[in-house]
Amino acid sequence: MAKRVAKVVKMELPGGEAKPGPKLASAGVVMPKFCTEFNAKTADRKGEVVPVIITAYEDKTFSMEIKTSPVTGLLLKAAGISKGSANAKTTKVGKVTKEQIKKIAEYKMPDLNANDIESAIKIVEGSARNMGIEVVD
Repeated sequence: MAKRVAKVVKMELPGGEAKPGPKLASAGVVMPKFCTEFNAKTADRKGEVVPVIITAYEDKTFSMEIKTSPVTGLLLKAAGISKGSANAKTTKVGKVTKEQIKKIAEYKMPDLNANDIESAIKIVEGSARNMGIEVVD
């Protein structure tokens, strides 16, 4: 018999550094067990924001699906800046190369709504433009 789902929660947690707290309490899972499991799986992604989808079951067990980091965080890291522009059309805050964009697109490909790498590159370039980051060759 299949387990009955109690709740599905989407969160963004720091890679390898999840701690028990109110964010996790809302999911209805055994927090220490989740934290140790999540931290073990994301230890190589310290310093990154890691999206995770937690499916909590009525018997207090859970399953989790770890996603790739958000494009904005990857672009900020690639450009070497702390935040995007308040007015992206007039104020440019950083630069990234086409090669960096391609690497980000390849990394994000499983989670993007794109059929091929060219479409994924266009999506990442659009995000960069909206953040005030210039794409150079």
